Amino acid sequence: MRAAIFDLDGTLVDSNELHVQAWQETFRHFGKEIPVERLREQIGKGGDQYLPVFLTEQEMREFGKEADEYRGAIFKKKYLSQVRPFPRVHELFERIRSDGKKIALASSGKEDEVERYQKLLGIEALVDSRTTADQVAHSKPKPDVFIAALRTLGRLAPEDAIAIGDTPYDIEAAKKIDLSTIALLCGGFREDILRQEGACAIFRDPADLLDKYYQSPLAG
Repeated sequence: MRAAIFDLDGTLVDSNELHVQAWQETFRHFGKEIPVERLREQIGKGGDQYLPVFLTEQEMREFGKEADEYRGAIFKKKYLSQVRPFPRVHELFERIRSDGKKIALASSGKEDEVERYQKLLGIEALVDSRTTADQVAHSKPKPDVFIAALRTLGRLAPEDAIAIGDTPYDIEAAKKIDLSTIALLCGGFREDILRQEGACAIFRDPADLLDKYYQSPLAG
């Protein structure tokens, strides 16, 4: 194993519930009331994949792009400052790098959000590359961000890397290119859902993964 490809929201930073709130506010702004549990179930997808779950084709044509932009603006204005890092991410990244492995970020989030998270975590110097939803045609659960991440890591084959994420959509996207996924529970999805989707290993959070590093696929 030569590289680790990390998701960010819900994996390295505690932001998933804030995204739920931003989406709820967005849909209300456009006259739609969506049960919060349904919104939560879809977290992990970028706006291009998230919105069609709740909007008709006509609504997507009429205000889909505007809704995505509204969500991005309101998240940045009201919620981004509330995002907090999960403990020991920096230490985990140092451990991975000390093993001679590369690190990439592959997120369904916007470029400015990902940049903010890197600074919040203090991991800029430890990350070899990053890919965001702004740089690819489709966000998760499409595999585009993982394909791009492997390319930025020197065109690695999927068997030479492993993904780390917190949602079934991370696992689904990775599976499409035969990339294995370590799942973390800190994003709020149940263990049985992540296991059923195909996670090769499951840990509580980055700190738990660090504590059990040599029993994890990262040590391979």
